[in-house]
Amino acid sequence: MSTKKLWGGRFQEQAAAWVDQFGASISFDQLMAEEDIEGSLAHVKMLKHTGILSATDSDEIIAGLEGLRTDLAAGKLTFTVENEDIHMNIESLLTSRIGAVAGKLHTARSRNDQVATDFHLYVKNRLPQVIDEITTIQKTLVSLAEQNVTTIMPGYTHLQHAQPISYGHYLMAYYQMLKRDKERFEFNQVHTDVSPLGAAALAGTTFPIDRQFTANELGFASVYANSLDAVSDRDFALEFLSNSAILMMHLSRFCEELSMWVSHEFQYLELSDAYTTGSSIMPQKKNPDMAELIRGKSGRVYGHLMGLLATMKSLPLAYNKDLQEDKEGVFDTVKTVLPALKVFNGMLQTVHVNKERMQQATENDFSNATELADYLAAKGVPFREAHGIVGQLVLKGIQTHQNLQDMSLETLQQAAPQIEADVYHDLQSDVAVERRHSEGGTGFDQVKAQIAAAKEALS
Repeated sequence: MSTKKLWGGRFQEQAAAWVDQFGASISFDQLMAEEDIEGSLAHVKMLKHTGILSATDSDEIIAGLEGLRTDLAAGKLTFTVENEDIHMNIESLLTSRIGAVAGKLHTARSRNDQVATDFHLYVKNRLPQVIDEITTIQKTLVSLAEQNVTTIMPGYTHLQHAQPISYGHYLMAYYQMLKRDKERFEFNQVHTDVSPLGAAALAGTTFPIDRQFTANELGFASVYANSLDAVSDRDFALEFLSNSAILMMHLSRFCEELSMWVSHEFQYLELSDAYTTGSSIMPQKKNPDMAELIRGKSGRVYGHLMGLLATMKSLPLAYNKDLQEDKEGVFDTVKTVLPALKVFNGMLQTVHVNKERMQQATENDFSNATELADYLAAKGVPFREAHGIVGQLVLKGIQTHQNLQDMSLETLQQAAPQIEADVYHDLQSDVAVERRHSEGGTGFDQVKAQIAAAKEALS
């Protein structure tokens, strides 16, 4: 006696319930229920269009699927482990609704091209959401940068004060990172916008199907040129995970700096109460928990990328059950990335910038040392020699607790007679920033140019 499975004709033994549970994917792939019904509607319309199914049978199946779609939207569909996955669950529900004619839906189709189609549709439908959220953050960054073109802060290398920069310039650096992120997701759409439907199990079908018809119905730009590739390709999912990992890395870097900038030691920024939390024991605490969570969740996304790469690395063509492991990481990444982007944008929109504190941090250090070296180079002193002169002055300043701009002209001239009184103008941090007008630099005009270009791109 065969099993009750829809594919169970040649099987004589029934698997134990716990084995079915292990093999089933319905607990997570039900997230693709809408895409599964959409793909089935396109397929049956093609079967009708090509005459593979009669109009009567096709229309009955279409009506049944439309009914299931309505019930799905209303939350009325119930899925079972016994039916393994979303495809068999939908087919079983359709059979219960319209009878045996539902079995004709699977003509010229396999679960292999069906699941690939569902997965393509799922990612295709989420990519615009991610791109939109990135664009929203870019707009917030541009707005915040525009308000802080002349806000001066320390620029860092090795987390040591390096040179003073515009805070607007700092913000536009992250705008550029997100620009690349968006471009990667936009290119991801190219490889996602391809229809596997019609590849069947792996070799195509003997039925006179019309793959372009189903691709058009589903809004795909093209179809896979090779049926083996169509059912086994998960590059589009790997690209999505890779792009998401890079995106989360960028957010994590920003959140790391946010967590530092709001600390007592820096006090450059203050986050809104809406994006911070308190302590259960220390009444004074205001913790940047949302920034820390985004930073932490980056590792979660990295893990999903590594997991799918490991799953794919040794799979022979074409479909293998291993590919059931391709979805949960992508689903969780979507569930992680979209809220992270929303929260990140909220933090930026409501942040308070302590401009005075930032500027003060550039006036009690030696971050203007390069200005003095450049000053001497402009006076004809070889830069390497100028570098050494200023290094000695910095050492003297450390020993005497004096900043370069606080040293007397006599002291400066003892180190280099080329120094004149105009040096004090150049040593001011805002002047140091304003004068860095090389293309892409932190000079105010250059930052304004970056902002103008960004606004044009975003418009």
